[in-house]
Amino acid sequence: MIENPLAKKLKDYNIVLGSGSPRRQQFFKEFGLRFEVRVKSIDEYYPEHLKGAEIPDFLAKAKAHALLDTLSEKEILVTSDTVVWHKGRSLEKAANKKEAFAMLKTLSNDWHEVITSVCFSTIEEQKLVNHTTHVKLAKLDDDEITYYIECFKPFDKAGAYGIQEWIGLIGIEEIKGAYTNVVGLPTQLVYKTLTDMVS
Repeated sequence: MIENPLAKKLKDYNIVLGSGSPRRQQFFKEFGLRFEVRVKSIDEYYPEHLKGAEIPDFLAKAKAHALLDTLSEKEILVTSDTVVWHKGRSLEKAANKKEAFAMLKTLSNDWHEVITSVCFSTIEEQKLVNHTTHVKLAKLDDDEITYYIECFKPFDKAGAYGIQEWIGLIGIEEIKGAYTNVVGLPTQLVYKTLTDMVS
């Protein structure tokens, strides 16, 4: 049986995914890697002056910092954060249906940026990378937005939507950048960074 190239390079390492996100966990399964999930809740506060990619950069590093004291030799910790950036502000997870509706209404018929930062930590070094995908959402009417919120309850997603769900099928007009980044992880960039770390 042919061995997975990345798994072969990482055979002496333990990959620790510092995320409870089922989407990010699924990506790591699809990479074909052995990994363990290790999560510690943090207060996802960031300084108000941060803009765009500075926000997920800060939060990905904060998530890593919370788990650094759990790392052993030959462990690589991967933490990440995603934000939706639109008209100079970050659209985070909606607290309720009203907030979700307002977010999707403002994203409708406009471009926005989905920015994911990924932090790779060992006991010896730390690397931080990020990727921005530009997404054009079609004009959505109120019934479409309400149906999506009621049926899919996207309250665990930045910007109150999941591109892999119904709204992505009917509402995404154009994408510039990595699709997987909008789902929650820039997989090609993660693959390349892990490869470079052990090469």
